[in-house]
Amino acid sequence: MSGWADLPAALEGSLDELTKLLQSDGQLKAFTTSNAIDKAATFGIKSSGSDNTLLITVTNGNAEASTGTSKDALFTLSALPEQWEQHFKQVPAMPYQSYWGMFGMNIKQKGIEVLGDQTAFAHWTHVWRRVLELVHDAKCGPMKEDEQQEPENDYLTGRYTFLEAPVWGRCKVFYEYSGEGKQPIVFLHTAGSDSRQYHGVMNDARMRKRCTMYAFDLPGHGRSFPSKSYYPGAHTNTEDSYVGIIAVFVKSLGLRRPIICGASMAGQVCLAVAIRHKEVGAGGTIPLQGSEYLNMERQWHDRSPYVNQSLFNPEWIYGMKSPTAPLANKQLIWHLYSAQAYGIFHGDLDFYFGGWDGRSRVASIDTQSCPVYMLTGEYDWSNTPEMSQKTADKIPGAMHKAMPDLGHFPATENPAKFVPHLIEAIDHIQKVRSENLSTMRLGNGTD
Repeated sequence: MSGWADLPAALEGSLDELTKLLQSDGQLKAFTTSNAIDKAATFGIKSSGSDNTLLITVTNGNAEASTGTSKDALFTLSALPEQWEQHFKQVPAMPYQSYWGMFGMNIKQKGIEVLGDQTAFAHWTHVWRRVLELVHDAKCGPMKEDEQQEPENDYLTGRYTFLEAPVWGRCKVFYEYSGEGKQPIVFLHTAGSDSRQYHGVMNDARMRKRCTMYAFDLPGHGRSFPSKSYYPGAHTNTEDSYVGIIAVFVKSLGLRRPIICGASMAGQVCLAVAIRHKEVGAGGTIPLQGSEYLNMERQWHDRSPYVNQSLFNPEWIYGMKSPTAPLANKQLIWHLYSAQAYGIFHGDLDFYFGGWDGRSRVASIDTQSCPVYMLTGEYDWSNTPEMSQKTADKIPGAMHKAMPDLGHFPATENPAKFVPHLIEAIDHIQKVRSENLSTMRLGNGTD
């Protein structure tokens, strides 16, 4: 590990390659080409305990590497030598796939520190993230991302409907559906995003045969119109508003005992739906990246007048994914998080960060009436598999499975790898419901 005590020295053999990548990378060019960049900005990357610093100087359309000290930088990304060693593995393990993951939320690590101007750190997050990826490529070679076949056809149909929902009021909501299977399933998008996250799953031939699938955008998200109950920028989400609109959607479409499935804040609301399944009419839930409660330090750059949310928000969540996910899918997630209106992501996180608290309630879930099968991607440092397992252990009859090579957005990151886990969860829910129905019939027959 001592070889990483001096970061520029550890990278010395790859600095020529880094220079080439900094000059040729299309993504970095897109991030740095702007006439608004009217003066040079320099940030640093170093190991704690040494002030020998890799410096990156950004000008309009250009980035150059040099060495110096942290005093030469607006801000500097610092980490322990052993943490940089993990980050620069060929395929890093969670949470070392990103500096945000190393920085920590539920996984707190000593030694990670951003020195200098914190607002500049937020301003340039898209640039330093991409530069770190290029430094990794220069040292280890290109990341071996999974490939996926481009679909020839799309099987989704989209339309609008008006929903009269608690808190939200009357809203014009966009939803999509696909498939011809007997099992209805409703997919819920993550905080600050929309249902385009599920196109890969909803186009999957196995899922189309097994299920009829629905996905809707919450009011003010994606293609849905905003609620008139909130001023622009004042959106917030609560358990009652969230469960309420899911129930209204299910009843409006006449769905019979659908499975409710969602990730992140939607994974948490799946647990709330399981508690309140009679109100929703749910026949089972599949919480992805969910747990009974999250108590984490919250950053406020996602609702700041000083930071561009269309750049900061997608960057903050970018490193929650598996590094080997297909590039097109990682870029889609970035795009969706860059596309939302001001305050939408932050308001959704009101629910994710402590607004949902099921600690005294999840043990009461009746998994005979509403089976619960939790799935968690192993690369998620926001809601880890260990957190989900602890929650599942409190719910009599609940199941949980950790999914390798997937992160916080499993349905979007790699649908081909996610769908088999999803089908396994659907099979479990249908089996429990079938066995419960047989028991009820047998009981009625002997009365």
